[in-house]
Amino acid sequence: MAKLAFLGLGVMGYPMAGHLLKKGGHDVTVYNRTAAKVQQWAKEHDGNSAPTPREAAKDCDFVMMCVGNDSDVRSVVYGDNGALAGMKKGAILVDHTTASAIVAREVHAKAKEKGIGFVDAPVSGGQAGAQNGQLGIMCGGEQPDFDKVKPALDLYAKSCALIGGPGAGQLTKMVNQIVIAGLVQGLAEGINFGKRAGLDMDRVFSVISKGAAQSWQMENRWKQMNEVKFDGFGFAVDWMRKDLGICLEEAKKNGARLPVTALVDQFYAQIQARGGSRWDTSSLMHLLAKD
Repeated sequence: MAKLAFLGLGVMGYPMAGHLLKKGGHDVTVYNRTAAKVQQWAKEHDGNSAPTPREAAKDCDFVMMCVGNDSDVRSVVYGDNGALAGMKKGAILVDHTTASAIVAREVHAKAKEKGIGFVDAPVSGGQAGAQNGQLGIMCGGEQPDFDKVKPALDLYAKSCALIGGPGAGQLTKMVNQIVIAGLVQGLAEGINFGKRAGLDMDRVFSVISKGAAQSWQMENRWKQMNEVKFDGFGFAVDWMRKDLGICLEEAKKNGARLPVTALVDQFYAQIQARGGSRWDTSSLMHLLAKD
């Protein structure tokens, strides 16, 4: 049994922290900016909580975090009440936030100055993946740190791999989001085309889902897209636009051309303008079905 902290109890962090306690049997302390979430989690899991990241991280072997963006990462990690101020030498900080490679390398350097390990470890699989312990975790960092923390990460992972040095996990997540953006747009166009051609879409997908066009997005989202229903489940458009913004900014630095990604990002901006900020990312279908 290890002593762990989990910082950030959003739709992903809440179940992930639960797996560490229930499946792993670890001593887990949680922190969240909204006290009500902390109280709910502690009651549900009979776990511990702390009022600041520093207090949650005190004496922990591993500290996991999953917050919103770069500025949230910095606010939780740095300062007198930040996680690094409470962590002991030899402990490892793991960041599951989807953030920039810049902040990952920055936090790695700051942690190393204090003798603390750091692994950037964004996840893929959505809320259902977090709840079922079936996330894909893409990691960046140093091999010894990854090896130490991997047994804990495996408690909520379907796959977990070290891709490269600090920031490599975040860069891999960018690849993931770039690919998904194109997949969802292609799926939306295919469904719209098939419906307008008068095809029975159940029969269509019973065939094409077994061939080269198959994808997670197809298997899990085509029916909702066919019905033009996007509310109350999945990965929100606001979050996707945040992620795609990170991808496009990184592409400016490394010279990669992302014409389709940039176009799909603007399609999502149109979804936001239609009031779909919290709709699932499959709502690209809305732009085609409602004309």
